[in-house]
Amino acid sequence: MLTTQQVPISWQSKLAAEFEKPYFHKLNAFLDEELKTERIYPPTPLIFNAFDKCAFENLKVVIIGQDPYHGDGQANGLCFSVNDGVKIPPSLRNIFKEIQSDLGKEIPSSGNLERWAEQGILLLNAILTVRASKAASHRKKGWEQFTDAVIKLISDEKEQLVFLLWGNYAQKKGEIVDKTKHLILKSGHPSPLSAKHFFGNQHFSKTNAYLEKCGKKAIDW
Repeated sequence: MLTTQQVPISWQSKLAAEFEKPYFHKLNAFLDEELKTERIYPPTPLIFNAFDKCAFENLKVVIIGQDPYHGDGQANGLCFSVNDGVKIPPSLRNIFKEIQSDLGKEIPSSGNLERWAEQGILLLNAILTVRASKAASHRKKGWEQFTDAVIKLISDEKEQLVFLLWGNYAQKKGEIVDKTKHLILKSGHPSPLSAKHFFGNQHFSKTNAYLEKCGKKAIDW
């Protein structure tokens, strides 16, 4: 059973109402049933890790992913991120390649993006859970409605944030963002299937230039 108490204090009052809505009760019932017979990723304590690692008041950047990695030990509740010691997945490797091209930074040995989250980047998957070895197995169970509410909340209550929308799915999800208040950067997805439309987007230098123009500290990518 997922409750508001599992979300950190800085987000609790903002999201408490969502936990009481009928769709979230259905989502909870679905997850309770799944957990009886299936392995679910990420582990339950990490489902809200994106919020744990990025306080609402520190928010600067939002990156929208789709659903968690479904391989053993990969998902840690942050989109595109994997635990230390796990092989870097192809999409994340392409993100690191673009950072190297854009900013001249070396490709790191770890794909754990907690260091990004702690600088104010919300690494938000549209769907926060998945069944082991079955991609997109928790689609249309309620998570999309919850994360739409999160994105609208952020768009409404914050200003001068950067939204990085990679691929058609993220771009559609980001349509509710107020373009008059925030910088929205779009490109292809970093997946090997579409990376040619991702490489060269210079989103990382553009993000930092905008943050600095707004008087905020740049991200150490």
